[in-house]
Amino acid sequence: MSTKTFTVGIVGARGHTGAELVKLIAAHPRLELGFVSSRELAGQPVAAHYPEITGDQLFENLDADAVAAKGMDAVILALPNDLSAPFVTALDAARPDTVIVDLSADHRFEGSWYYGLPELTRGDYTGQKHISNPGCYATAMQLAISPLLEQLAGPPQCFGVSGYSGAGTTPSDKNNPELLRDNLMPYALTNHVHEREVSAHLRVPVEFMPHVAPHFRGITMTVNLWLQQQMTREQIVDAYRRFYADEALVEVIDEAPWVSRIAGRHGVQIGGFTVAPGGKRVVVVATLDNLLKGAATQAMQNLNLALGLDELTSIPH
Repeated sequence: MSTKTFTVGIVGARGHTGAELVKLIAAHPRLELGFVSSRELAGQPVAAHYPEITGDQLFENLDADAVAAKGMDAVILALPNDLSAPFVTALDAARPDTVIVDLSADHRFEGSWYYGLPELTRGDYTGQKHISNPGCYATAMQLAISPLLEQLAGPPQCFGVSGYSGAGTTPSDKNNPELLRDNLMPYALTNHVHEREVSAHLRVPVEFMPHVAPHFRGITMTVNLWLQQQMTREQIVDAYRRFYADEALVEVIDEAPWVSRIAGRHGVQIGGFTVAPGGKRVVVVATLDNLLKGAATQAMQNLNLALGLDELTSIPH
């Protein structure tokens, strides 16, 4: 394990995920927050927004070249989709050894980038400096499906419900508490980017139907799986427990998990295993916090891995 202290910068820190990243970095004994870039908050004290941070550091509005000139050991890109390219280009040109963790979907389909869902892809990490963080829904789907992946007889059907923080901070119908009150809002019911992401990485077609709910944070993912062979509930639960036996952030439980019990926590709960008559259809439920294991916590796992640190450093578990 490395013993040095590493500098890390965040680009796009105004959003909900940026706030969680700042907290995780502040709690990390081996990371130093080198800069926090936010166009909207430029010039304001970081400590005024994030009490975990001490000192007089200010938010900055940095373009790609200015980010590269900072000379960080690592940079986390917490930007909307389609905005990462100039930052990656500038960082690669100025300092090729900088670790880049991209939270957008921009590089999740590129084989040259390490796709960082550690519980499933840790063995694929061979020192890559470019890391693509999986989507929040995509993380829940893959963790719910993977223990039975070799048993599938058809496409998994995934019914996902997210708190409205998943829609970001830019005002829209999907993060408007007034519109969401007493409501469940379906959207992008086919070809969602996370549907394509999971299909690509699990190498099976997946059907995904996302919805936004009135709660702020947390995802419930209910997954319907058709199996090639009959399995009992006991066999299925045992398969999940064995698959995740060594994973500190994945908890396999008996009952269906509640999203209210995962909010603010860094792991995943999988449970509610229900087998239909005939033993070839099972329904599984996974919950996670979309801002944490669905984004910031996973980014910290990936950053720790890339810097040679214990994967769970600064992550409560």
